[in-house]
Amino acid sequence: MNKTELKKILKPLIKQCIKEVIFEDGTLSNIVSEVARGLGTAPVITETQTPKKQKMKLESESDAKARLQRKRQMLDAIGKDAYNGVDLFEGTTPAPPPEQQGRGALAGVDPRDPGVDITNFASSGMWKKLAGT
Repeated sequence: MNKTELKKILKPLIKQCIKEVIFEDGTLSNIVSEVARGLGTAPVITETQTPKKQKMKLESESDAKARLQRKRQMLDAIGKDAYNGVDLFEGTTPAPPPEQQGRGALAGVDPRDPGVDITNFASSGMWKKLAGT
């Protein structure tokens, strides 16, 4: 008996045995009930996104124009004659919003602050004095 003849005889027998085990012995119903039970208790995964902190941006040209327009509208609303034509908002800048106040060495410092001028520090000979030479 060769391999193909053995295969022809055994294949229908094995197929019949598997059908009997799955359908008649109740194995299929056990498999289905376990899968259904597993699907029912699976944890639900939900995705939540936290809002990202917005980085501070410098005032663009369009924002500056809009700010000046608001100033003009406010002056027009109170009347130019109310303060003898004096621009109450001349030379003022808007206060930084409270969200920009964070932690760090420069917390609370206006980003438009030019800081300290150190251009003459290097040429003043201060480094030589500090180094002791």
